[in-house]
Amino acid sequence: MLIETGARVLRLLPPEAAHRATIRLLGAVGPLLPDATPDDPRLAVRAFGCDLSNPIGLAAGFDKDAEVPDAMTKFGFGLVECGTVTPRPQAGNAKPRLFRLPADGAVINRMGFNNRGMEAMAARLAHRKRCGVLGINIGANKDSPDRIEDYRIGFRRLAPLADYITINVSSPNTPGLRALQSRDELERLFAALESERVAAKVPLLLKIAPDLTEGEIADVADIALASGLDGIIATNTTIARPSTLRDANASESGGLSGVPLFQRSTEVLKQLRQRVGGRLTLVGVGGVSSGADAYAKIRAGAALVQLYTALAYEGPKLIARIKKELLNCLEHDGFSTIAQAIGADAS
Repeated sequence: MLIETGARVLRLLPPEAAHRATIRLLGAVGPLLPDATPDDPRLAVRAFGCDLSNPIGLAAGFDKDAEVPDAMTKFGFGLVECGTVTPRPQAGNAKPRLFRLPADGAVINRMGFNNRGMEAMAARLAHRKRCGVLGINIGANKDSPDRIEDYRIGFRRLAPLADYITINVSSPNTPGLRALQSRDELERLFAALESERVAAKVPLLLKIAPDLTEGEIADVADIALASGLDGIIATNTTIARPSTLRDANASESGGLSGVPLFQRSTEVLKQLRQRVGGRLTLVGVGGVSSGADAYAKIRAGAALVQLYTALAYEGPKLIARIKKELLNCLEHDGFSTIAQAIGADAS
């Protein structure tokens, strides 16, 4: 009850101030929070070598510096992904850079990978007692002369501290970064990481944009398979602005997340599933705010689902509600487990 009341008060603050205050509050009360209620066994899923009690994860962007991963796990997430973190600390873009679109259930951000750098994150995680499945999302510094080298450095430093690493080449807020999603650049990137991956034995995922063409999605899928990746996260925020947007902030530049992203991100997910089948773990992200939304991602091919924007609007009670609704969806369709529903709509 205290956390929910605090969440309502924090939403009265400007978006970035509310986010920073939320992290500080969780840092203070996190150790005092009770452990999450045990999940129904029907929600259990195995992905990239990890056993998860449920498929609902926290997307990157909320806990950029891995300050509160354990507190978020206690709210009932099956996995928590921290970052995006870069090799060197980075201030990000000029403020204001985070905008609520409440009329659309959406957010626009142009944060620009603001974070304290990989060494600060590594120092914090080195003292952490492992609690739940932790992913680390890594990026490149804006002014880096060799962005592929940044990913190699970040992977080497942080892989020993994570259950999996995500390569973020799809943020729209670092100029030129999305060019790394091209066939040639992805092949170069994965080749540069090969020796690090062999040594670390940590699963590697790639997070892609929703704005790719069908041909580009096919290229990403084929390269991911050829390179031995463990999974793809679909998707990051979009630079598109659907005509349905109503909020006054809709004209702000940056990446759009939340409800308006749901349809497109789910379509990308379905295209990936049709291309890779069950050979890669797919993670569905974009517009998830209910159990029905999460279930649609799963039926489209996702083994796991992540969210962030809806959490900002609804608070941590959302997680338990989604899991309850997800069980209702399974029962309605006659599935005994999550695994049985994966990809049911992708054929």
